[in-house]
Amino acid sequence: MQNPDTSAAIHDYEDAGSGAKASVRLWLRLFSCVTLIEAEIGRRLRARFDMSLAKFDFMAQLYRSPERAMTMSQLGKNLMVTGGNITGLTDRLAREGLVERIAHPSDRRSRVIGLSEKGRAAFETMAEVHEEWIRELMSGLDEHEQEQLTGQLGALKDTVLKMPGAAKSAQ
Repeated sequence: MQNPDTSAAIHDYEDAGSGAKASVRLWLRLFSCVTLIEAEIGRRLRARFDMSLAKFDFMAQLYRSPERAMTMSQLGKNLMVTGGNITGLTDRLAREGLVERIAHPSDRRSRVIGLSEKGRAAFETMAEVHEEWIRELMSGLDEHEQEQLTGQLGALKDTVLKMPGAAKSAQ
């Protein structure tokens, strides 16, 4: 069940009034959708796997990395969070046996973070279920509509990335 406070906040985001420009209404609708989906995925991850969305995203970065390991600064940049957040997440995931600190391949004084075998197996299970949840949450649109919206949002993303000073790390 949705948190009533979240529901009211989402409604308020979209209630820009009939005089709002289409671009403002679109931005508010996008923001509402992202907020609702993140909240639902976070709720499901916690209920099913006792995992926060932040930890899941952290593990996803490591899993998708070609080297299967990253420096703390790389993780922070990719997740767009501070070093303190990365350190805290790393410590918690390491205590759970899901990640490990590994000697850096080219700098023995440094460490990189990688998924442990337990972490890799746990992430693969969660990722499979996560994909099912995403399909379910997107089921209000048929495949053609999803492809159209993906293309339209890609064009929007390209426009934003072309803006002077645009945050390129969100790519």
